[in-house]
Amino acid sequence: MANSIAAIKNYTTILDRVYQREATSPCLNSPARMARAGRNAKEIMIPRISVTGLGDYTRNVGYKTGSIDFAYETKAFNYDRGIKLLADVMDVEEAGVLDCFVQAGAELERTQVAPEADAFTYATIASHEGVTTTEADLSNAKATDVLAALRKVTNTMDEAQVTPGSRYLFITPALKGVLDDYSLANPNMSNRVLTRFCRVVEVPQARFYTKIALNSGDSEKFGYVYDKGSVTAMELTD
Repeated sequence: MANSIAAIKNYTTILDRVYQREATSPCLNSPARMARAGRNAKEIMIPRISVTGLGDYTRNVGYKTGSIDFAYETKAFNYDRGIKLLADVMDVEEAGVLDCFVQAGAELERTQVAPEADAFTYATIASHEGVTTTEADLSNAKATDVLAALRKVTNTMDEAQVTPGSRYLFITPALKGVLDDYSLANPNMSNRVLTRFCRVVEVPQARFYTKIALNSGDSEKFGYVYDKGSVTAMELTD
């Protein structure tokens, strides 16, 4: 009898592309070259660098000698989530579903992984020391109100010498729609404050809270829910 050898199918790259397309927070990820693997799978090493300031230059002595302090700091991952999906081979064949794993995996990435990863990222950033969150009801805000709030934020970043290439505006589709409609109806009115950000990212409200709770999966409760005491974050900067 002839041998029958099935080739291994690798769907990882397909699922990665689904996540990249559906998630809104990957633009905040640091380049892979900036980090190193730690001693175990739950740790990562990130570089920390600092230099001395400037000194006087003289003809006899020349430049003052400063120093560079470069070291790697070990950080433990604060997010470790997963799920195991089971499918009976006979059920799949009887249902006539082709590439069941790919379709189920893509659906998991689109409807569960990307939204939760986004929500966790934004809530974690909002909880960092030094990050200020301001509570305001913008449900009935006019475009001029949103533009005024953004101008106040950009002015603060300008004074803090935050480079435009480091500014990201994360905004709900509803508020972005208000600004788009305003720009279309008032072509002579300025909304150039948006150009003070290197990128504008629309984030669905369901992913955009300052606090969330992660369900454990017990009692058929999966995924995440937003904390009732949380507020919507409109803009975050590095």
